[in-house]
Amino acid sequence: MSLYLGVDAGGSKTHAVICDENGNIVGKGMSGNGNHQTTREAERNIQSACEAALRSAGAAQEEISYAYFGLAGADREADFAILRPMIARLGYARHAIACDTIIGMRAGTSRPYGAAIICGTGFNSAARNRAGEELQYGGFGFVYGDGYAGGAGFAQLAFRSVIRAWDGRGPKTLLTPLVLRHLGYDEVEPMYEDVLYGNISIPPSLVKIVFEAAEAGDEVATRILVSEGEELANAVCTLVRRLDMTQEIFDIVYIGSVLNRPNSSILTSAIERVVAERAPGARCVRLTSDPVVGALMCAMEADGRTIKPETEVRLKAFVFDEESV
Repeated sequence: MSLYLGVDAGGSKTHAVICDENGNIVGKGMSGNGNHQTTREAERNIQSACEAALRSAGAAQEEISYAYFGLAGADREADFAILRPMIARLGYARHAIACDTIIGMRAGTSRPYGAAIICGTGFNSAARNRAGEELQYGGFGFVYGDGYAGGAGFAQLAFRSVIRAWDGRGPKTLLTPLVLRHLGYDEVEPMYEDVLYGNISIPPSLVKIVFEAAEAGDEVATRILVSEGEELANAVCTLVRRLDMTQEIFDIVYIGSVLNRPNSSILTSAIERVVAERAPGARCVRLTSDPVVGALMCAMEADGRTIKPETEVRLKAFVFDEESV
């Protein structure tokens, strides 16, 4: 019986899960921040989660047929130069590393290739073609080519729109009373000055105000969502073009709290309009499975195994219950 290890290492926690060749979950482990860009403890936390999963499964490391690591911060060659030896030191004879966007994509589609857009606190996009070639964009901010999408970016745009409406450089907007209420102010000027002089920061939670205002018909908020939706689509469609996938049939998986909000239709409609023009065979779908499942599926496929439909169903039904670890 073959065993597979899948790891989802993010900026707040690391999940490690072991399954057998039929998709039965036999072990799981959890630890802290696994992003090497934000903590010096990434290697130790990833190792701790993996060791806990092995103990839970009652298995030895040598019994793992393939281990697949989906890592936040696996962005560029400079990152992989750090991550390759780091993961090699864990001792899994056969393993692979990818950015966490890729395992989220695999968890959301029935194909071993496709694309994904992450839009939660931040933004990222990635794609993988039939040949297994992978590309990604994003995560570094506006200066490095990203749009403002992501909770922090939308919050900045909301605040900026309120300031422009207040000082006359922009149109009036429903964002003004909503943002004031959310931050506990009666007027714009004291809020403006508190942010300006560092007394408070712009909270990412303002992202929900943008959706609330757009849902109420506010033109400024709607324009923000449409513009950023078009940029999200531009990012993923450019990856698709670079990987020669524009005529393929595949899924683009929505990952993250912003894209999967119940009132996200203005944003997602803008994405899907651009996708229909530039990658007509693509279908946009929401991630409903645990991302670590994507790491397990990638591990099985890297081992040369074709995943049966019943195995995929079994895997995608898994939810990582942190309280039971």
